[in-house]
Amino acid sequence: MNTNDSSTPAEAVRLLPTLDADRLLADLMTARDHLWDEQSSYTNGRVSRWAEQDWRCLAVRSPGGDKTRTDPGGPGSVEFADTEWLDHMPYVRETLRSIPGPLYAARFMDLGPNVIGYPHSDPKFAPDWGMARLHMPVITQKEAFLDLDGAIHRWQPGEFWFGDFSRKHQIQNVGTDHRVHLVVDVLATPELAKLFPAGWADYFNGSDVLYNRPAVATTEAERKAARCSFEAPEHLLEIEVFGSLTGPQPQTSFSIEDTSRGLAVRSPQDHLFPLEAIGPHEYRLVGWSDERTITTKLDGARPEVELTYRKGHRTDQLTVPATPAA
Repeated sequence: MNTNDSSTPAEAVRLLPTLDADRLLADLMTARDHLWDEQSSYTNGRVSRWAEQDWRCLAVRSPGGDKTRTDPGGPGSVEFADTEWLDHMPYVRETLRSIPGPLYAARFMDLGPNVIGYPHSDPKFAPDWGMARLHMPVITQKEAFLDLDGAIHRWQPGEFWFGDFSRKHQIQNVGTDHRVHLVVDVLATPELAKLFPAGWADYFNGSDVLYNRPAVATTEAERKAARCSFEAPEHLLEIEVFGSLTGPQPQTSFSIEDTSRGLAVRSPQDHLFPLEAIGPHEYRLVGWSDERTITTKLDGARPEVELTYRKGHRTDQLTVPATPAA
């Protein structure tokens, strides 16, 4: 069953190239004596909900390069950067740099013995939404497996996999040893599509994949001109919400501000969500994909802000009046 309205051709597929399992393991062992942190989640701009099971992480790439961040990050985070752990892992560093797309979180994820995870989905972590989650198994055993949308997978060291984790999935490790994967989140790009087998070409050449545009630099004058305030649906910055921009629903106030680090949207909860430019007056949320963008149109007689949600080539748009900053 294909849950969550995903359009990927299958729940998972093995990618190119084959990896060096021994070198991956050697890099991992440089950090095995360190007490890994419990996995956490990231919701509405904040870290939340620590794991209640033996499910631990070691971040080699994270928001701000913070080695204590075990969550995948998301809108509202600082830019993603390598952590100090990567300094001791030459093969992992080489492998990550070979992935053709902007990298977000990269984490060694350790599922302890005799642990059965809870069924869940990771909303919007699929190319339909502009993201891909890749797995590189490092340590595993036959008693450890992944149930991904009803299909059972036992991925092996040296293999390189894509999984559509926007579908419902559950991990289990009923063996006596740990199961460790290097899990990498990357923005979907045409170059990344070349890692997939030929059978996926129609999918990546079709209208269901949301390809991300590269970030572009902005001038001080452009940032100053983008400052404004506007009313919008209150779920505007909540990427977990599968809401619509149109129709009767609660509205609230947002503002675009020029901070010391660049433009950011201030939420009603007074939290800043940094922005990066992807086109003339068009911005996406830092730490996220082109799934959600804001375009300022403030020069005319009726200043406006255009809000866009995307899935593949499908869009949901709303244009609202804006008040330019003084």
